[in-house]
Amino acid sequence: MKSNLYIKFCPYCGYKLFRKMLEGRKRLYCSRCGKIYYENPTPVVAIIARDNEGKILLIKRKIEPRKGEWALPSGFMEIEETPIEAALRELAEETGLKGKSKRLIGVYPNNSEIHGFLVAIIYEAEIVGGELCAGDDAEEAEFFAVKQLPALAFQSHREALEEVLK
Repeated sequence: MKSNLYIKFCPYCGYKLFRKMLEGRKRLYCSRCGKIYYENPTPVVAIIARDNEGKILLIKRKIEPRKGEWALPSGFMEIEETPIEAALRELAEETGLKGKSKRLIGVYPNNSEIHGFLVAIIYEAEIVGGELCAGDDAEEAEFFAVKQLPALAFQSHREALEEVLK
């Protein structure tokens, strides 16, 4: 269980933080200014897209975590970006394809060994253009028949895909 252990000093006054039982759980607390530093999950997005034959688009990850494993096109949501804008941006950056949102599949908790606690927001999209090519954080980008899907790197991706394939 990884948290934001790199936060050592109060963002309000600069004094050293320590953990204290507050509001029913151990939280980072500043004894100088009395502020609580709430540790919140980081939002990530992913997108499920299919080709005209119903094959699922996956990327092989070029970076950690889970480098070399297959996943949905995914990444971190950026400031001033809606979750769907982030998901469609990641689709374009990692696969060269443009998409149009169809629906929200779900929101899933995730604990990354590198990034700590995450919340994955996963959409389904229709492909509307572009040319398939691996880009950005993807080593490969490929469509897979549903019965030939490789193991996916992340539990949240597996759960969302199961939801879509029901």
